[in-house]
Amino acid sequence: MTGREETPLVLVAACALIDEQGRVLISQRPEGKPLAGLWEFPGGKLEDGETPELCLVREIDEELGVSIAPGDLKPLTFSSYSYPDFHLCMPVFGCWCWQGRVSPREGQILAWVEPAALIDFAMPPADEPLQELLPGLLRCLREKLGRG
Repeated sequence: MTGREETPLVLVAACALIDEQGRVLISQRPEGKPLAGLWEFPGGKLEDGETPELCLVREIDEELGVSIAPGDLKPLTFSSYSYPDFHLCMPVFGCWCWQGRVSPREGQILAWVEPAALIDFAMPPADEPLQELLPGLLRCLREKLGRG
């Protein structure tokens, strides 16, 4: 033991859904939830024994009513951030392919935005580094996958 307090580790997964125009989907946290009014990428907390990919399959269906295949999730980066009561670790994936029509199922407001415009949206502290990082990562991955 080092004498320091243990901080709970919270694992969440996030997904940058990218449409045919190269825009990224973000949603605004509804009133009554922590960090209400801030914008974030779809996703959520991993359940016991769940992989980040399976978490996103479940969360995207629950939040947006669309189906994604785990194999269509491409790892992009991660975020690691210490909030006052816990430490958040968040793998972030990109996805260009899903089944169904995206619609808000949890009272959230949705917006499709150009990756470079992410910087214009207030996001939770753990997401803030992604605002500048994701546009370049998405551009590189899109080129590698031959998507323009």
